[in-house]
Amino acid sequence: MRILVAEDEQVLAELIATGLRRAGFAVDTVYSGDAALAYLGLHDYDVVVLDRDLPRVHGDQVARQLVDSGARTRILMLTAATAAEDRVAGLDLGADDYLGKPFDFPELVSRVRALRRRSARLVPPRLERHGIRLDTVRWTADRDGRDLDLSPKEFAVLQILLEADGALISAEELLERAWDAHTDPFTGAVRVCMSKLRSKLGEPSLIRTVQGAGYAL
Repeated sequence: MRILVAEDEQVLAELIATGLRRAGFAVDTVYSGDAALAYLGLHDYDVVVLDRDLPRVHGDQVARQLVDSGARTRILMLTAATAAEDRVAGLDLGADDYLGKPFDFPELVSRVRALRRRSARLVPPRLERHGIRLDTVRWTADRDGRDLDLSPKEFAVLQILLEADGALISAEELLERAWDAHTDPFTGAVRVCMSKLRSKLGEPSLIRTVQGAGYAL
């Protein structure tokens, strides 16, 4: 799951990003509206956590342009303006949800997950294949009843492979969907993660590698 945090208070933006990464999401951060639009044009985000009072390009304009573009990205407005008329105005702009500051972080994570499930890339609450069962709501995974004890990144990669239903997924697509924009594509991050995931899944091996093409489960 790929998330963009657009928040002009840099300390808060990084705190939000750190917490979301610990919850298993790939997160990029920007601090202005023009940067938000640039990132939204470059990457396929599932959710944008959007501060309404962004500099240079207002958050309202970011929301308008995103909705007008027809993008599947869901919008969670995060703002100090919490009056009923502010919430109505934000939702009328095309926001999918609205959370006032200050907020409880578990609620933010829960709302982000809910928006992901409502995105155009529909995700079943449970995914199953070859004895693997992955629950995207409870964040659990097992193989033939054995808990896999996956890290957030391993869970994300396994979810992408299960969603593909046997189709090949390239390393580039895995990087795009499960890692953030600052990940060096030449670090071997996908290969290392895949090796750990294979080890936890156990035998017989389920993940197939097609040299130069990608991975399939």
